[in-house]
Amino acid sequence: MIITTGFDPNPEIILRARRLAEHTGTAFAPRGRLSIPKMAERYGDAEILVILQEAVRLITPDMPAMEFHPSMGFVRAKRILKGEPDPIIEAAAMEPGDSVLDCTAGLGSDSLLFSVYGGESSSVTALESSLPLYALLLEGMREYVSGQPKVNEALRRIRVVHSDHLQYLRSQPDKSVDIVYFDPMFRVPLTDSSAISPLRQFANDAALSPESVAEAVRVARKTVLLKEKALSGEFARLGFTELLRGSSKTSYGVIRN
Repeated sequence: MIITTGFDPNPEIILRARRLAEHTGTAFAPRGRLSIPKMAERYGDAEILVILQEAVRLITPDMPAMEFHPSMGFVRAKRILKGEPDPIIEAAAMEPGDSVLDCTAGLGSDSLLFSVYGGESSSVTALESSLPLYALLLEGMREYVSGQPKVNEALRRIRVVHSDHLQYLRSQPDKSVDIVYFDPMFRVPLTDSSAISPLRQFANDAALSPESVAEAVRVARKTVLLKEKALSGEFARLGFTELLRGSSKTSYGVIRN
């Protein structure tokens, strides 16, 4: 992966791009007047993260550009701020101030919900094993401006970590976080969403392992939460109690400690 800017970037954008490249151990490539295909050809890398004034985009061959945006997470976050219930918060039995470990961050929408509801005294750690997604998420969480100050504050509070979730869980003390959350990429997608399709090429599509769940149970003080397709055999295989949600195509499974 290489990191670059748009055309004619100001010094702040260049600094952001260089800082992110250094942090992620990737290369910063000055854009000049090169097109993205020409950059890929010159630098021999087709995965390109573009830092812009008001956006960050991950561009890969034969796929739509993926731009950081909370998507439906933003809509749900605004509802939470209005005091409305949200199924992920209810399933997790989360309380303001709780700590959350999101083991499969993706684009961070669920981490945002936990951070919004948890408030300033909570802590949310979002793990992402894919380096391109991690870089997109890290920069997006730092710089995205939603128009809702409390949503912006919640994004900035999220700690983004580049790590495999099993490796990270093994390093954590017993009962060191209130809630551990898994949202593994469905191996057969429910929809051909334009937002999800580019994500699939980076996401780890391996089945969640019993060892990961066992480590999560050890680390969690209150709840281990799994999102899966409704009536999926994964809940029983991994020891979760499924919480069916009417006609919803997805369910949450819980293990209470």
